Amino acid sequence: MSKEYERLQTIAAAIREKTDFQPKIGVVLGSGLGEFASRINVEAEIPYRDLPGFPVSTVLGHAGRFEFGRCGSVPVVLMNGRVHYYEGYPMNDVVLPVRVMGMLGIDTLLLTNASGGINTTFVPGDLMMILDHISSFVHPPLRGENVDELGTRFPDMSHIYDPGLQNVIREAAISAGISIREGIYVQTSGPQYETPAEIRMLRMLGADVVGMSTACEAIAAVHMGLKVAGISCVTNMAAGVSAVPLTHKEVSETAARVAQKFAALVEAFIQKAGA
Repeated sequence: MSKEYERLQTIAAAIREKTDFQPKIGVVLGSGLGEFASRINVEAEIPYRDLPGFPVSTVLGHAGRFEFGRCGSVPVVLMNGRVHYYEGYPMNDVVLPVRVMGMLGIDTLLLTNASGGINTTFVPGDLMMILDHISSFVHPPLRGENVDELGTRFPDMSHIYDPGLQNVIREAAISAGISIREGIYVQTSGPQYETPAEIRMLRMLGADVVGMSTACEAIAAVHMGLKVAGISCVTNMAAGVSAVPLTHKEVSETAARVAQKFAALVEAFIQKAGA
């Protein structure tokens, strides 16, 4: 048994000592998007700091806890606050929470994030379904010894964001009366925002939005056999697209402005995906 798998088992066991709740869908809530948590009937909360060897969120807007509960009748676990590579954690730690949710029994993972708009037709406040991603600019989460207990050494990433779940998101948007964009997400390491020259390069590569999370988590989730969906909230336009200087305050303010729309979309998605 690999050391990483042993670590995952230890953390999962620590969670099971606190709750026997069995989630079906896992949701990772991005910067400023924690409002959705108010829509579930929480049965248990576990701060990351209470789990052995678990990385702790240090970014404003990330609560730093697992929340177990029901969205309607669907059992879910929320990662209310993620950890990022730019916080100084090794990539194994960054994707560890997603792997733990898989160990707890989820079969579907919804990843959400705040992003900068590269596509010039987008505007702050848009929600974008992630069709695919570019992860070439960050440390790969599967580098090093493979965790054979989770998945194969060379996993296929042809459909990393599940086509069936993409249709569920489209249906959820229609039922909630929400307009949603579709496009390609690119993850950079951060924490600095990208330069205008870097944004021009990323646009040439086909990216529609850019952020500092998500792609690595999606890779780890698919590696262990989870179905993955992704929704990105465009909280600002990327460098060079707008003359407005980039700040985390703008990210938080825009996320707060669209919180209800985002929450309605996620809730509709869970109801349909968990049916």
